[in-house]
Amino acid sequence: MIELLQQVRIIDPGSGIDQIADVLIVNGEIQAVATQISEISSDTQIKDCRGLVLGNGLVDLYSHSGEPGFEERETLLSLLQAAAVGGFTRISILPDTSPAIDHPALVAQLQKKAEEQRHRGVEESRHFSFPHLHVWGAITLDVAGKQLTELADLGAAGVVGFTDGKPWEHLGLVLRVLEYLQPLGKPVAFWPGDRLLSANGVMREGAEALRLGLPPIPASAETTAIASLIELVASTGTPVHIMRVSTARSVELIASAKAAGLPITASTTWMHLLLDTKAIKSYHTSLHLEPPLGNSSDLAALRAGIKQGIIDAIAIDHAPHTYEEKVQAFAESLPGAIGLELALPLLWQHLVETGEFTALELWRALSTNPAKCLGQKLSTITPHQPAELTLFNPQETWKIAQKNLHTLSSNTPWLGQEIKGRVLQTWC
Repeated sequence: MIELLQQVRIIDPGSGIDQIADVLIVNGEIQAVATQISEISSDTQIKDCRGLVLGNGLVDLYSHSGEPGFEERETLLSLLQAAAVGGFTRISILPDTSPAIDHPALVAQLQKKAEEQRHRGVEESRHFSFPHLHVWGAITLDVAGKQLTELADLGAAGVVGFTDGKPWEHLGLVLRVLEYLQPLGKPVAFWPGDRLLSANGVMREGAEALRLGLPPIPASAETTAIASLIELVASTGTPVHIMRVSTARSVELIASAKAAGLPITASTTWMHLLLDTKAIKSYHTSLHLEPPLGNSSDLAALRAGIKQGIIDAIAIDHAPHTYEEKVQAFAESLPGAIGLELALPLLWQHLVETGEFTALELWRALSTNPAKCLGQKLSTITPHQPAELTLFNPQETWKIAQKNLHTLSSNTPWLGQEIKGRVLQTWC
């Protein structure tokens, strides 16, 4: 297939390019990029792309898959469909399935099924290529989180890295993991949180939590755990990714650690960049997140952290839940919200169109930087490079409704609202 995208806005963080040009794609490879391309064959599909954005494919650091074990929330097929329509060309799933991804056989099974779905999706869709699926391997086996998995075997099976996606039980285990994983050369990600300080809290501590009468979680539940993790990284030298950063003080601690030369990367989630505790006055259970939404000062610090590169990446942390699981009192509902199909439009609308972020800053945090955190690299949008691309219309409006979503779940506070921005096509 030969496609000519005329006068499209190219956003390429890898080369720092934000420009309007023609792009010629031939059989999945970028053939030419120029101010104007006129020499084309008769079978070329010409697309007028004025007003559209062409960027590197988006990369999600971590999200939840319903399959295996919770297929009523999400299947592997629906997850890949939602990711593709959201502009993602790579997606990494957390190991908290049932059974957990703690054995090489399950890694192989998921990868095989995802590849089958990917090829079928490419054959059936003219506009969207299914993303590559990457799998995080579990660090611990048992619910108590005290017994390590066969980390070397999981590494050999092709996991993208290791995480439990939940706060650790004790620091001694974290130290053992950092020492053991050092020679494997795979990313290891931790979600720092002190369970005793968090207790039964569901909302960030502060005036809003008092006003709404919801059990609070102090910022120190996150910051004390991050400080401890930084000390272990300093003593072992093992690179670490810090997941789900949600407080202003956490940004300060990570900035200091990076300034000291420690091998640390970090991410926050897309919803923590858009909303703060004031939104919870609606008691909408899709605002019950882990970690909880921050106060206004946390939101401002997270945005600044992304712009300054202190926080490397924006993760989606897509967490589908059934209607029944979310129709509960706020504190009793399962935490999490969907996001793969919504993140790019809403982030662009609220951060880029307002002028707070440049297009390059946002795209970098959603594409090239998440890839770097996984030890991967995205090709630049230049001739003779593979086409791993996302075509986005920032002006198209659409309504968020179950019938318009590919994910099986609809747990989002934006349900029923009209938003601006939609992905039109992906190449992978």
